[in-house]
Amino acid sequence: MKTFTIKSIILIAAISFFQNKIAAQVINWKNISKQNKHLLNVNVGAEYGVTAGLGYHHLIPVKKFPIWIGGEFSTPGGNKPADDFKVRLGAQIKIAAFNNFQFSARVQGISRRFQNQSVTLFNFGSDFAGTLGYYRKHWFLGAEAGFDKAIVTHFKHSDWYKENIYFNVQDGWYEPATGGNFYYGLQGGYSMKKVDITLKAGKLLQEDFKSQPLLPFYGQLGVNFRL
Repeated sequence: MKTFTIKSIILIAAISFFQNKIAAQVINWKNISKQNKHLLNVNVGAEYGVTAGLGYHHLIPVKKFPIWIGGEFSTPGGNKPADDFKVRLGAQIKIAAFNNFQFSARVQGISRRFQNQSVTLFNFGSDFAGTLGYYRKHWFLGAEAGFDKAIVTHFKHSDWYKENIYFNVQDGWYEPATGGNFYYGLQGGYSMKKVDITLKAGKLLQEDFKSQPLLPFYGQLGVNFRL
C-alpha cells in the first residue's frame, strides 16, 4: 500500500502542476522609456482550458541592462477560479544587444495552488528562461526557452481520498521536487505609443526529455500598458 501511495502522490503532482502553466509577460525591449516606468499586463491563455492573468512590473533603467521587476497572477477558468492559481515574482533583464537583436533573461519564484477530488496542493518553485529576438520600436519577434520547476509541495488529502484510497496517508510538505517541465516557443507583438499587443505559443516537454503533458502546447494573447 505504501508504494501505491507514493506513486499516487507523484502522479497527482505531475498532473496538477502541468495544468496551471501560463507563460510570463512579453516585453518589447526596443520600446521602453524612462518616462513610462510602470508596465501593466493583462492576458488570456489556452492550456487545459482557458486561463487569465494580470501582471505589474517596474522599470529600473540601467543604461545598458534595463531591468523589469514585478509579479504576475494567473488562474484557470472554472466554477471556482480562485481555488487554483499561480503567483510569480521576479525580474527580466536585457543582457546583450547587437543592432536590433536582443537577448534577455528571466528569473522568477513561483507559488501555486491546485485542488481536485483527491488532494489540495500548494507548491513553491522556480522559473528560468532566456529570449533571443529581433526588436523594432513598433514590432518584435523572438524565440524563448525555459524551465519551470516545482521544488517543494504541501499535500492536504481529502476525506474522499482517505476513505477510498488510503486512510493513513500523511499530509504535509514533500521533497524532493515533484516535477518540472521545459518549454520553448515563439513570441511577437505590435507596439503602439503606450500599448503592446503580444502573442506567444510553444510546446511543453517534461524534465525527463521523453514524456509530454496530455496537451503539450501553450498559447497566450496579452496587452501591455506602459504608464
